Amino acid sequence: MSTIDRRHVAALAYDGLGTFELGIVSEVFGLQRPEMGKGWYRFRVCSHERGPLRATGGVFLQTRGGLAELARAGTIIIPGWRVHDTPPATLIAALRRAHARGARLVSICSGVFVLAATGLLDGRRATTHWRYVETLRSRYPKIRVEPDVLYIDEGVILTSAGSAAGIDLCLHLVRRDFGAEIANQVARRLVVPPVREGGQAQFAVRPIVSEGSPGLAGLLEWAQAHLDRTLTVGDLADRANMSARTFARRFKQETGTTPHRWLLHQRILSAQQLLEKSDRPIDWIAESVGLQTAATLREHFRRMLKTTPTAYRRAFFVAGQPVGTTSSSPSRSSRLRVRP
Repeated sequence: MSTIDRRHVAALAYDGLGTFELGIVSEVFGLQRPEMGKGWYRFRVCSHERGPLRATGGVFLQTRGGLAELARAGTIIIPGWRVHDTPPATLIAALRRAHARGARLVSICSGVFVLAATGLLDGRRATTHWRYVETLRSRYPKIRVEPDVLYIDEGVILTSAGSAAGIDLCLHLVRRDFGAEIANQVARRLVVPPVREGGQAQFAVRPIVSEGSPGLAGLLEWAQAHLDRTLTVGDLADRANMSARTFARRFKQETGTTPHRWLLHQRILSAQQLLEKSDRPIDWIAESVGLQTAATLREHFRRMLKTTPTAYRRAFFVAGQPVGTTSSSPSRSSRLRVRP
């Protein structure tokens, strides 16, 4: 069996295309990044239809590639779809063949309806925009639809919620392929938060605050800078001058998750970055991110990332340098199976 190159990315264009969704994919995977050398993604847009294709905003799109492009891609992205239209049989067959040879299939927003039509999501978890949840459930009852998440990673099939959640999923793919440090660099160029975990709610109720009350942003920055401490919800509530109950409610409103889950996610993310960038001992890294022991760090890596700290380091720290700092070493991260 030939090795699948997940860095060969193909995005599907179609008549009625959402320009924002395709723009997300093009920005993350199609933009040239000289600092990554020759190891960055190779990106193509293809279509099963002859153009020019209509897109939102009065834009017309002409693609060079047809469905044959899907036979060469290691990652195939469906950036939306016409929800009430059945995908053509030729497209469904091409996606099934791609899956059979090990290609990674990804959908943004309503693009999940194309993946659902292949039957490959039967028995798997998937998500979509909250507006389409009930339609997806009723039309494809074998899919385990989860409405209150940003994205779901099922290994070789990944789905995201509404359009902006596609940014989170694309950054998640970069993190899988190149590590947290490189994903953060991409996020910085996009001017978006470097990571919102997939299990976060699709939308959070953000209360209107007065000009003198900037929310919890300052507290979150402080916590990220002091992960080595044994921080509790009570500690954070005291620093925010709130009761623990009020703080927990306010935290969920502003971030879409709980203080405990957010803290753990930040500790793991910090550990990933240290493993990518240094050869420090595992127990030192565990203590520096507030997880105290190597055993605790290993347990969280096993549960959250389906790997070990040592294996993660091997994938992203090659010959004393993080992957991506040279053009000679290909990414080995496609072996990792990272799920939210």
